[in-house]
Amino acid sequence: MSYKLNAVRHDPASRRRRNALILSVLSLLVILLVLISISVGSTTIPLLEVAASLLGLGESGSSLIVIQFRLPRVLAALLVGAMLAVAGALLQGVIRNPLAAPDLIGVTGGASVVVVAFMTLYTGAFSYHFIPVLAILGALGAGMLVYVLAWKNGVSPLRLVLIGVGISTALSAMTTFLLISGTAYHAAQVLNWITGSVYGTGWKQVAAIAPWAGVIIPLSFLFSRSLNAQSMGDTVAIGLGTRIQRDRMLIILCSIALAGAAVGIAGTLSFIGLIAPHIARRLVGSAYGILMPTAALIGAVILLLADLAGRMLFQPLDIPAGVFTAAIGAPFFFYLLYKRM
Repeated sequence: MSYKLNAVRHDPASRRRRNALILSVLSLLVILLVLISISVGSTTIPLLEVAASLLGLGESGSSLIVIQFRLPRVLAALLVGAMLAVAGALLQGVIRNPLAAPDLIGVTGGASVVVVAFMTLYTGAFSYHFIPVLAILGALGAGMLVYVLAWKNGVSPLRLVLIGVGISTALSAMTTFLLISGTAYHAAQVLNWITGSVYGTGWKQVAAIAPWAGVIIPLSFLFSRSLNAQSMGDTVAIGLGTRIQRDRMLIILCSIALAGAAVGIAGTLSFIGLIAPHIARRLVGSAYGILMPTAALIGAVILLLADLAGRMLFQPLDIPAGVFTAAIGAPFFFYLLYKRM
């Protein structure tokens, strides 16, 4: 009996069917959470009415709430969660460290500094399309600084992590300095953004972030084979014909762009990039071709649940989703740290 169970477990066809089932269940869970998130709130709208409104057949009052207020917020949470999860999976693959996340090497710190500086110092009208671009530029600057400082006959994962932690700490200090340098009004806005929230997100923000998610997430999947090779070590990866330094730089650029754009819209949401790839690895294994889409769906589920909890648990207050992701992520991080020790 034991032999048969092990044979089924290691059978490639059986494993593919199991992974397809997991992806299907996660996709259905995302759709269910989207409908529930649109349905509940200060005014509860029945699910059938939500579906009718999405199809353009609902009543005018319900359609206004669904289409103009709740749907863009839910879509933003879905996209941001997926982007942060894929960014974390890419970094964990490059650094070969399961504790890696975009904030570990200063990526989110660089994005935060630039966006906080813009929010604090600029007083004119601006387009929301500029915010993800500014955040990506900040993340790119921090990421390239870490990459250059970590270069020594190539980039080793250990040097990348150590230098990234130092840069991240310095950027956090700069963000705090900018925060206390502005007015009280700007400080309140910036604090809510730093905590991480999709509160008040409209169609302008969704339109600003959707192209980044729609282009870079599929592009990231193309590096699955390279990441699988790198997971076996640099020597093996080179022996398999992988252009390791080129691929490593491109993968880091994809991770930076995803994390930067997500931070530009929703602020510094912690730990999604750490948690989602770990859960995906437990469910479908370490092959990046299936790991990354699974992590993207799990990241979307985590942020949708966090935003839903923030809206419903402490009504009429709207608690930032970042509070809940940090409350879950911090113990999870210490658990991972304890296991590795």
